[in-house]
Amino acid sequence: MIEEHVEAGTARLIRRAVLDYYEGWFEGDVERMERALHPELVKRRAGETLGVTTAERMLELTRLGEGRADTGPIEITIHDVSEDIASVAVDGGPYREYVHLVRTSAGWKIANALWRSR
Repeated sequence: MIEEHVEAGTARLIRRAVLDYYEGWFEGDVERMERALHPELVKRRAGETLGVTTAERMLELTRLGEGRADTGPIEITIHDVSEDIASVAVDGGPYREYVHLVRTSAGWKIANALWRSR
């Protein structure tokens, strides 16, 4: 597993960003969601038509409580880290998602996401 080769501090920070994203969504916590997202986020749902959700829209939906749910565990698998970019798979609640993160001066941020319902 690639994650075993990732420096522990880096893996912890990447996991924190992903948990801020998921738990922020499920708890309706805009502060956590904002901390997780790159301002230029592009999020797409898998399917014939790939709609785009922006960081601004994710924050609005979080504020409205659209993702609020009582969910089970969130499983995070870090597939690859190369300097300031990372690729992660996540299973949480009703979602399977692949996210790309970028390390910025403000920490690890989710820049891209492709998701589907499980």
